[in-house]
Amino acid sequence: MTVVDLAFRSMRKNIKHYYLYFFALIFSTSLYYIFSSLQHDHAVQEMASESVDFFTAFQVAGILLIVIVSIFTVYANRIFLKRRSREIGLYQLIGLSKGWVARYLIIENTLLGLGALLIGIVCGALLSRLFLLILMKLLGLEGVLGISINAKAIFMTVLVFLIIIVFTSIQVLLSIYRTTLLDLFQADKQQEHPNKPRPFLATVMALLGISLIGFGYQLSGHMLNDQLFLNMLLVLSTTIAGTYLVFRVTISWGIYWFRKRKNGLLGLYNSLSLAPLMHRMRSNASSLTLITVLSAMAITLVSIAYSLYYTVEQDTRLQMPYDFLIENREQEAEAFRLELEQEGIDFQHGQVEALRIKGSIHGSQTENDGVTRDLLWLPAEQLIQTGKVLKVPSNGEVIFYNARANIEAFMDVNTESSNQDMWLELQGKPDIYPISSMILENIINYNVYGLQLLASETTIDEIREQTEYFEEIRFDTFLIPNKQEREQASSIYEKYVPKDSFMPDFYSEYQNSLQKFGLLIFISAFLGLAFLIATGSILYFKQMTEAEQEKQSFKTLRQLGFDVNMIMKGIARKQAFVFFIPLLIGLLHSWFAVKAASILVISSITVPTITAMGMYALIYFIFAVLTLRYYRKIVKSQML
Repeated sequence: MTVVDLAFRSMRKNIKHYYLYFFALIFSTSLYYIFSSLQHDHAVQEMASESVDFFTAFQVAGILLIVIVSIFTVYANRIFLKRRSREIGLYQLIGLSKGWVARYLIIENTLLGLGALLIGIVCGALLSRLFLLILMKLLGLEGVLGISINAKAIFMTVLVFLIIIVFTSIQVLLSIYRTTLLDLFQADKQQEHPNKPRPFLATVMALLGISLIGFGYQLSGHMLNDQLFLNMLLVLSTTIAGTYLVFRVTISWGIYWFRKRKNGLLGLYNSLSLAPLMHRMRSNASSLTLITVLSAMAITLVSIAYSLYYTVEQDTRLQMPYDFLIENREQEAEAFRLELEQEGIDFQHGQVEALRIKGSIHGSQTENDGVTRDLLWLPAEQLIQTGKVLKVPSNGEVIFYNARANIEAFMDVNTESSNQDMWLELQGKPDIYPISSMILENIINYNVYGLQLLASETTIDEIREQTEYFEEIRFDTFLIPNKQEREQASSIYEKYVPKDSFMPDFYSEYQNSLQKFGLLIFISAFLGLAFLIATGSILYFKQMTEAEQEKQSFKTLRQLGFDVNMIMKGIARKQAFVFFIPLLIGLLHSWFAVKAASILVISSITVPTITAMGMYALIYFIFAVLTLRYYRKIVKSQML
C-alpha cells in the first residue's frame, strides 16, 4: 500500500471530522471565484453607474477573503494536528521516519485542499449566475446575462488556494519536526493546572480588562475630530487588549472565586461546565479573543452595510427634498416644465425667492463656531406653496436645516436633542438672530451653496432692507409624485444640465447610492458569512477535540450512575459559555462600533442593525447545536 493509498484511506476514515472543514474550504473557494469573476465581468459594469467601482471593490473583498481563509486554515490545521498527535506518534513508534510521516500528512492535506479547490470552482461556476442575479437585484438593474466561465477568475482562484495549501503543508512539516515523541502521546492529556490567583494582582488585572473595554467604548463615541485615525487605533487596541484580559484573567478570576464560595463542591453540572473551562482558559484566551474580535468586525461590517442599503431612499430624500431644482435659470426651468407637460408626466412646480448673505453661527461648541460662511435664507411661506409641510417661524426666529450637521461638526454627534443654545450674526450687521432648533435634514437640495436657514418672509424682508451686500436667488422646484415617472423625468432633465455644472436630481442620486450600497451589502454579507463559518468552525473543531479528550470522564460518570441527559445538562452549560460569551461580547463591541459609524446614516439604523445581529446570532446558534449533537454522540458511545 502506497503513501497516497494510506492518505485516501485516512481521509475516508476521518470524514466525520473533516466534513465541516471541507465545506468551509469549498464555500470559501466558491466565494473567491465568484468575487474574482464579478471583478472581471464587464457586462454588469456597463449597466451600472460609472461611480460604482466594481474592480476595486471585488479586489479588496478578495484580499479580505484570503485573510479570513488563511486564518481559518492555519487554526483548523493546528487543531487537527493536535487531535491526531497520538496517531502521528504511533507511526514514529513503529519505526517510520519523521520525513515519511510528514510526507503522508502533506499528501493528505494536499488531496483535501485540491478536492475542495476543484469542487469549489465547479460550484462557483454553477452558482455565479445566481449570485449575479442577486447582485443585480440589489443594484436595481435589469437585463439578461448568459453563463460564462471566466479564465482569469479560475487562474486567480487556483493560484491563491495553491499558495494556502503550500503554507499549510509547511505548517505540517514544522509541526512534525519540532514535536517530540513524548509530546505527541501527551498532547491530548495536556491541561492547565490553575494556580490560586494572587488576590490583589488578579483583581487589578480583571478590572483592567473591563476598564480597557469601557474606555474603548467611551472613546468610540468621540472619535470625530482632527485625530480620527489615532482615535481609531486607540479604540481598536484597547478593546482587543481588554477582551484578551477578560478571557485570560477576568473570567478565570470569577470562576475561581465562585468555586471558593462553594468550598470546591461544584456539583455535577458545574463540574462538567466550569472545571474544563478553568483548566483550559489560559490556552483558549487567544483563540476566544480572536473569535470575538473577528465576530465583532463581521457583525459591524454587515450591520453598517445593511443600514446604509436599508435607509438609502429615505436618506437621499432627506438630502434632496425636491426631485429637481433649477437655480437662477428661468428659461430652462420653463422649458423643462413644458416638456414634462408634453410627456404627460404629473408634477408639482414651485418658485422660491431666497437670499444668500455672509454670516456666522455661534454656540455650536464645535470647530465651526463663529466661522464666516454663506447663509441661505429661505422663506417658509413660499416653501409651503411648493408642497413642503412646515410651520412658519415667528418674526426674528430661525430654524437651521442641515442633513449632515453631525459630520460637518455643527453639533455633537452624541447630542440626541438638536435644541442647542445657538444664534447667528450677519456680516456687517449688529443684530443677533436666535436659532430655535436644528433639524437633521435639508429644506432644499444639498447641491445649493450655503447653510440652509428657514425664516418667515417678514424676517427675510427686514434683512433685505437692512443689509447692503446680499445675493437674490430664484429656485424652480419640481416634485414628481409618481415613482414610475421619475426615471423618464430624469432623462428629460439631463438635457437642461450644463456640462460643467453640478445639478443632480433625486432619481439619479438615489440610483447611484442604491448601486454603491447594494454592492457594499453584497460583499459584506458574503464576507460576513465567511467570517461566521470560519469562527464557528474553529470553535466546533476545538470542542470536538475536547470531547475526545473527555471520553474517560464520561465513562467514569457512567460507572457512578449518571445518565446521558444529566451529563448533557452540564455540557450544555459549558457550550453556552464557549459559544455565546464570545458572541455576546462581539455583539457588544459591534453595537458601539455601529453607533460610532451611525453618523454616516441620517435615518435610524436600529431596525437594520438588530436584524443583522439577529441573523448572525441565529447562524452561530446552529454551530452550538451541531457541537452539542457531537458531544451527545460521544457521551452515548461511552455508555455502552
